[in-house]
Amino acid sequence: MSNIKLFDSKKIRTHWDEKEEQWYFSVVDVIEVLTDSINPTDYLKKLRKRDFELGLYIGTNCPQIEMLTKCI
Repeated sequence: MSNIKLFDSKKIRTHWDEKEEQWYFSVVDVIEVLTDSINPTDYLKKLRKRDFELGLYIGTNCPQIEMLTKCI
């Protein structure tokens, strides 16, 4: 089950893993909502470079899962 969740009227891509019974959220979408960044992917890359520990955390604890991309 994949859904789009809304936060302050902005879309966040999600994925429900039935096996693990756990929700996954698109980190890039969350960053976009919280920072109003024009380019949330670059924002995340710069954040990882500036904060070594955060870079390790995001890289090891956020598995990549398949989600639909945004249509422009």
